[in-house]
Amino acid sequence: MPKSFAAMLPPGKLVALAGLCLTLSVQTLAQNGQIVYKNYCAGCHGAQLKGSAGPALIKKEWKHGGDRASLLTTIRNGIPSTEMSKFDGVLSAKEIEAVTDFILNAQTSPELVRKTDLPLHVDTKRYKLRIEKLVTEGLLSPWGIEFVDSNQAYITGKNGELFSLVNGKLDNQPITGLPKVYGTDLVGGMMDLALDPDYKTNGWIYIGFSHNPQNSTDKKTPGMTKIVRGKVQSHQWVNEQTLFQVPDSLLVTGGTRWGCRFLFDRQGHLFFTIGDMNRANDAQIVSKPSGKIYRINADGSIPNDNPLYGQSTALQAIYSWGNRNAQGLAQHPVTGIVYASEHGPQGGDELNILKKGANYGWPVITYGIDYNGSIITNETQREGMEQPITYWTPSIAVSAIEFVTGKRFPRWQNNLLVTALKFEEIRRLVVDGDKVTEQEVLLKGYGRVRDLKIGPDGALYVLTNSPDALLRITPE
Repeated sequence: MPKSFAAMLPPGKLVALAGLCLTLSVQTLAQNGQIVYKNYCAGCHGAQLKGSAGPALIKKEWKHGGDRASLLTTIRNGIPSTEMSKFDGVLSAKEIEAVTDFILNAQTSPELVRKTDLPLHVDTKRYKLRIEKLVTEGLLSPWGIEFVDSNQAYITGKNGELFSLVNGKLDNQPITGLPKVYGTDLVGGMMDLALDPDYKTNGWIYIGFSHNPQNSTDKKTPGMTKIVRGKVQSHQWVNEQTLFQVPDSLLVTGGTRWGCRFLFDRQGHLFFTIGDMNRANDAQIVSKPSGKIYRINADGSIPNDNPLYGQSTALQAIYSWGNRNAQGLAQHPVTGIVYASEHGPQGGDELNILKKGANYGWPVITYGIDYNGSIITNETQREGMEQPITYWTPSIAVSAIEFVTGKRFPRWQNNLLVTALKFEEIRRLVVDGDKVTEQEVLLKGYGRVRDLKIGPDGALYVLTNSPDALLRITPE
């Protein structure tokens, strides 16, 4: 680690990063360029180098230079004002050279990045898993999945689709009349969905999406995450009702990190998340929508025991604040405790216990640093701000979380499954209240894992991006 960089770090972060660098050097000493790419680059640039959250790396025109020297400089130093982080100090010089040569070789030999075909058989501590592709064709940028019953599920697509999965196959007839989405180029678009707890009698489907009132595709148009509910009748989206939409004065321009994950708790409250929209300081201001977790009733009304209920200067649907970008919500099946997973910057992805009226600190405290390597804050703790029960450095780009229930995985009962976008992982966590006592990586390198659910048959269903697929995981 360069001395000038180390000198900038507060003691807590210096120890954490020093330990991280030592661990990484041991784990990756023998890695070749393809493995380095898989572990550190594929989450943004795609497993096949054809792009995902970041640009494609198999191409003829390079904005910052595609020769070896330019690629080495970009990987070492990153690109300011983008999410391309610098890897100098994270990867060794030899690893940076190896991954650079892998990218260059892939321009003429794309077969280098071919993956092992599924089905796949994976050994874990407690099960040997069979992982098979259920759906690939027609599934575009899937984001969230919910099961109606053992025969049907709905899946949202980032570009504004609502897919119907019937008996394990996508319905060829599209659902029309859905709201227009905005901001699909990076992290916006159609996001999570939820079914009403009384769906079988009322048919309500809840969706969250990035929205601007002008329905413009111009990035300069102000927007914000919007929550609606509606019904599907004869492949038509009907009876739409707006449950959460901020006034135009609170919209933001150029926003990223929109959220948006849903959870219905046992009392029938709907929780949903909105990211900081690239407005970090707004996460601490309760009159602004960015960087919060919200709780409303199923009809959009505000529960009278919300922490800011009755305060005219605050958004009364807010349940917690100081959240950078929570994209996972899950309620423990026994204790009822709600857990939330949250994206950090470069480092500091978090798993938190969700508490009413709690401040989770962003950007006043964080275990991460900025994408350009600069220090966001010198504090990792402050009185009155919550600490995560665990955090991940480097960032795994944590997404959805789900507790294991049902009879198919009894040795995983009540364990928490955590997904990762950048690291393309599913992790199993043993959670005991406010402690994580065990972590195990179950799957890695088969796409950015966006969502997962335990299905009515007890199998684990997994949505991935790059490649876009629905996987089914069962014990053998």
